[in-house]
Order: sequence, then C-alpha cells, then structure tokens
Amino acid sequence: MPATPRRSEVRRDIAVLLKTELDNVWVKRQETLTGTHRTVGLVHVYDSPETAMLVEPEHIILRNRTPEKEPEREE
Repeated sequence: MPATPRRSEVRRDIAVLLKTELDNVWVKRQETLTGTHRTVGLVHVYDSPETAMLVEPEHIILRNRTPEKEPEREE
C-alpha cells in the first residue's frame, strides 16, 4: 500500500511540472484520503523565494526545509 508522499517529493515534482525552481514551491498541506490511494493538498508557487519568505508562516517554512542526509553512524 503506497504511503503519503513526502513534502520534498511533492515539491520536487511540482517544480518539474511547472518548470520553476524548487525554492519557489511551498506545500501548505497534504492529506491521504481514507480508503483511497489518493493524496490531495494545497501548494503555493511564488515568483521568487524572497516573496515566499515574506508571505509564508514560519511553521510552513520549517516543514518545507530540504531534508538533510543523516550522518552515517560508526559501529
């Protein structure tokens, strides 16, 4: 059963579809509908990242950060 897509995947896919930079795309919300394999959501696309930073609330900015690779653990 497919899981809800990660915000980073949604951002990347929308940026490719709209031929824009990743920093211009912001996922506001997404929800997988119960009993379906469909996710619906709301994405905002801006002309520039600076505009997005002025408009988007802090919690949305934090949620849309690009995930950093976890450091490898030494055993």
